[in-house]
Amino acid sequence: MRACIRKPPPFLQSPGTPAIPWAHWKEMFGVYVAAANLNGADEEKQRTLLVHYLGEEGGATDKRVCDETEDLQKIKNPYTDTSQLRITNMVYKAVYALAHAIHNVMCQETFFSTKCNKDTVLEHKQILTEMKKLNFSQNGYDVSFDTNRDPVAAYELINWQKSDAGITELVTVGHYDPSLPMGQEFSIIRDITWMDGCTKVPVSVCSNNCLPGTYKVLQKGKPICCFDCIPCPEGEISNTTDSPDCFPCNEEFWPNKERNTCIPKPVEFLSFEEILGIIMVVFSIVGACLAVITAAVFFRHRTSPIVKANNSELSFLLLFSLTLCFLSSVTFIGPPSKWSCMLRHTAFGIIFVLCISCVLGKTVVVLMAFKATLPGSNVRKWFGPPQQRMTVVSFTFIQVVICSIWLVLSPPFPRKNLNVYKEKIILECALGSAFGFWAVLGYIGLLAVFCFVLAALARKLPDNFNEATFITFSMLIFCAVWITFIPAYVSSPGKFTVAVEIFAILASSFGLILCIFAPKCFIILFRPEKNTKKSLMGKDKN
Repeated sequence: MRACIRKPPPFLQSPGTPAIPWAHWKEMFGVYVAAANLNGADEEKQRTLLVHYLGEEGGATDKRVCDETEDLQKIKNPYTDTSQLRITNMVYKAVYALAHAIHNVMCQETFFSTKCNKDTVLEHKQILTEMKKLNFSQNGYDVSFDTNRDPVAAYELINWQKSDAGITELVTVGHYDPSLPMGQEFSIIRDITWMDGCTKVPVSVCSNNCLPGTYKVLQKGKPICCFDCIPCPEGEISNTTDSPDCFPCNEEFWPNKERNTCIPKPVEFLSFEEILGIIMVVFSIVGACLAVITAAVFFRHRTSPIVKANNSELSFLLLFSLTLCFLSSVTFIGPPSKWSCMLRHTAFGIIFVLCISCVLGKTVVVLMAFKATLPGSNVRKWFGPPQQRMTVVSFTFIQVVICSIWLVLSPPFPRKNLNVYKEKIILECALGSAFGFWAVLGYIGLLAVFCFVLAALARKLPDNFNEATFITFSMLIFCAVWITFIPAYVSSPGKFTVAVEIFAILASSFGLILCIFAPKCFIILFRPEKNTKKSLMGKDKN
């Protein structure tokens, strides 16, 4: 194909400066501006675009006159350069593709020459079949078709850049070719320049993204892209970027430190593994061992005067109940269950009444023993060992009835307390019936006060009957412990409620065993010379 293009009149006096008014020149070639979506751009960019597409000086680029022997494929002229006329170039390549297909139908190539039959009747099916096989290059662009018979698209990434001379140019900075191997389709061959020559990718918002754990709050009087990132409030999370709001966790879950996810709340109870639980267990075992050792000492010296004089039967029963008191405190440690909740309160109530009943019996024995020494008194007949046993059994039976009614009507049960702490769950034993619990404690307190009053009266008896003095001190400690227990129990949160209850059990139990039995054990083991009938009767002058 050979053609001659006559020299056109010059329409660009210099690059970007038309010989005719700019408005007329822009109107003539406005299709390029519209195709580039630059109608709203400033005039400098529009000028640069038209210069890039149409060449800098039109006829001034090549001033020699055509001699009608030029080859359009070899001419370097802005009017024949199809590298920047992208839409036009597609038509250009389509025409060449059709020409190649027709050529392949009409001509046969051999090793030495190509033979064409100009009389060949062309059919569209033949041309279509040949076009599917095409694979050629034109003006540096490959033309071929994929398995879906679609042309393989290749793209250039164009970037507005300002040259060293201050001229804005369209520069190819990258390529995209889907025909290349995976991972190599997209390539950047030079740096992309953004506004003001910056190579860093600009951000289209005036505020950074809000990370999970925060939510967006628009800034008053500013565009929608301007906002503040506010941390989620306590108990709420957000798990997406730029979340407009936070949402609360379920009642048994709590946000993590970053407040971007909900995690299960830790469950708290007095366990055997923690320091407080270990201390309580150690004191319980020490107390139980102390009671057993004291019982062994009394049993070893059961025929001695001091053991006989202090009602050995009630003493052994009291030591047995004290052992159970120390051990009952262990039931309060560990995770609460249905049976442990019912056992810990009822067992504690019944065992303590048994202890107080034994102490009450010993106090009454002291009083009756003094009355029995009076002339004509037959008190021993009315308060002998059978009556003492009956007193202990009767007082204990009343507590058994109270506990049984409590368990039948509204027994204690395990529950998850979510109200004390927001960030953790307290696993505790609910009382079921608060009236039942305070009835058990009230009955224990009533017996303790009654025993304290009798012991206080009996302590004024002659010195040879001085056991009432020790009982008075033991009951004083017992009452003081349980009076201070009530406000401490009500005000202590979580597992410390259980710790206060265990402390009250252990303190009152140690008070009983030390005040009542420690003086007697001291005489038996270290002052055996005082363990005689004369010393107890006050007849020993030494």
